[in-house]
Amino acid sequence: MDMTQQVKDHDDKEDKSSLFKILTDELHQALSLYWNIATQMLDQSGIIVLPPGADFFSLEKNFFSALFLYSYFRVGIPTSRRILYAAANQCLRGMVTGCDNILDNEYKKTLETDLPEQATRFRSILDIMISDRVLFAILQRGYLCKDLSFDQIQTASFASLRALVKSGAQEASEECGAGKILPPDDIINKIHHYKTGVLFQSPWAFPDIIEPQHLKNTANIANIKEALFHIGMGCQILDDMVDIAMDFRMNRHNYVISLIHHGKEMKERTSLAPILGTDGTAREEKTLLLAFPHAGKIAATTALTYLYNGTRALFAKKHGFMINISISMITQRIGADNLLFEFKSWPKSPML
Repeated sequence: MDMTQQVKDHDDKEDKSSLFKILTDELHQALSLYWNIATQMLDQSGIIVLPPGADFFSLEKNFFSALFLYSYFRVGIPTSRRILYAAANQCLRGMVTGCDNILDNEYKKTLETDLPEQATRFRSILDIMISDRVLFAILQRGYLCKDLSFDQIQTASFASLRALVKSGAQEASEECGAGKILPPDDIINKIHHYKTGVLFQSPWAFPDIIEPQHLKNTANIANIKEALFHIGMGCQILDDMVDIAMDFRMNRHNYVISLIHHGKEMKERTSLAPILGTDGTAREEKTLLLAFPHAGKIAATTALTYLYNGTRALFAKKHGFMINISISMITQRIGADNLLFEFKSWPKSPML
């Protein structure tokens, strides 16, 4: 290896180490702020907030939060406000997760407490209530530190709600069933656009209001938000691949089901109901999609193309190593990595 290559490799390692340290440290501060305020609020309430486990702060568990944090870093938002926005995003995450838990009859924890493990509905309700109040406290802290004006706090608070309810309105439309199976393009442009694409831009509700006076390159910000939109779209298609059986039985919009139903592969179309319309034992079967190889391959390729285009636009050139890392971590977190391996549908550009 020549000297030039050795210097380049050393610089790459420095960039990677430096970026991970920044993201990890700032995430830890933001999550600690959320946890400390929540603990203070519930003091003497009869509910005890338990000390967070090590994974509460891990980059793996908070990878989407790290992507949003990087988007602030990329456009030059100062450290103190990056941490404030990341803590506020944890509040939005608590609200969205709590709502999803109730709508999907599942439970993913946002805050660990001494409530009974089986009390999943109230745990979800508490997550929503606490996150809403922690958000107010975080914004108030910004005001008291003279980092934010009162008008900015109020406007940003309203904007964050509007950003979330765009996705929520789409969820509401499916609560009693989606009705007919829409064509694939309609699923992408009319359903997933709002359900998840726009939702991934919601972390910019706060800086959109607060930062314009500090940031001059609005074109770059628009590109960053578009990148997050693409990542969200890719994530939703991966979700559709994993949840195909559940979505079919609950009559929800699903891109893969649409590809099968409206596709030209007659064998896949005629086997849709017999395979997915079985009893509840198939609900957790993650390999059901393999029975629909044509639709599965299209979905896998589409999802990965969205993810690649999004991550490539999000990360600065010197942080290009994060493209493949991000796609790998996202697919693993959603639980679609084995399906993507089976369909061998990696886009041409990333080397996964």
